[in-house]
Amino acid sequence: MSAGPAPQSQTLDRGLRILEHLAAVGTPQPVMEIAQGVGLHRSITYRLLRTLEDHQLVERDRAGHFSLGLGLVALSRGVRAGLQAAALPRLDDLVAELGMTAFLVVRAGDDAVTVTSVEPHDTTAHVVYRPGTRHPVGRGAPGLALLVPEPPSPGDRPELRAARETGWATSHGEVIPGMRSVAAPVPGPDGGARAAIAVVYVDDTADVERIGRAVTAAAARVAAALR
Repeated sequence: MSAGPAPQSQTLDRGLRILEHLAAVGTPQPVMEIAQGVGLHRSITYRLLRTLEDHQLVERDRAGHFSLGLGLVALSRGVRAGLQAAALPRLDDLVAELGMTAFLVVRAGDDAVTVTSVEPHDTTAHVVYRPGTRHPVGRGAPGLALLVPEPPSPGDRPELRAARETGWATSHGEVIPGMRSVAAPVPGPDGGARAAIAVVYVDDTADVERIGRAVTAAAARVAAALR
């Protein structure tokens, strides 16, 4: 694997790699496992974690394991702030209507990245889908939804072709094993997808047509609010 160009700031690069690692694993980890995950010495990793902890970007539990901190929430509010402001009321409506976790996804290069999510509070069980979750744009309903407005090509997946016909995309187990998702694009002024609105759930008896219509309507309302 190519090492790539040297970072402008090695310390900053290492700290960001730690944050990316913790976001990817999704569970608190001891210092040694974090060090192994990012390829750094334990002492260096610990010093970086302490600095990140001072800024509330990571936090420690009683066992001394580290996870992402609440400081990231404050930072994330500034990411696509206008888009988030337009989307959050519609995500709330989807959660109330469907009883499923709803989230907003944007494209970053070849990845689909979750910007914000809303979870139901009155269900016996629901799927947790954290902001910062990323996956290739060609996988999962949110990624496919981001591709829906693009011109068709001979190599398009059948799922993408179907999504262009219905207006929403579906997937099963492509991002999280066992999880189902439905997503629709938020149209942008240039004809592309500004973002995607999605829900994630487990129930294989759920009415996909109903979910698809609800998600598509929510995406259209987000687009209207941004005009």
